[in-house]
Amino acid sequence: MKAKIHPKYHQATVRCGSCGTEFTIGSTRTELHVDVCSSCHPFFTGKQNIIDTAGQVERFQRRLERQIRA
Repeated sequence: MKAKIHPKYHQATVRCGSCGTEFTIGSTRTELHVDVCSSCHPFFTGKQNIIDTAGQVERFQRRLERQIRA
């Protein structure tokens, strides 16, 4: 194999944006940020949370209402 072509492998810290959980994984990056992790994802927890970032839910509902009326 060729020398010096592979990326460096790090112990990356992963931070969840919705619940604040931090855990460590192996990655080529040193730090990762995710929106939803296994601690707060509805599939793993069994309960649904709507995380509204910048009014996305309201914008979707307005678009849906316009399509229904048309």
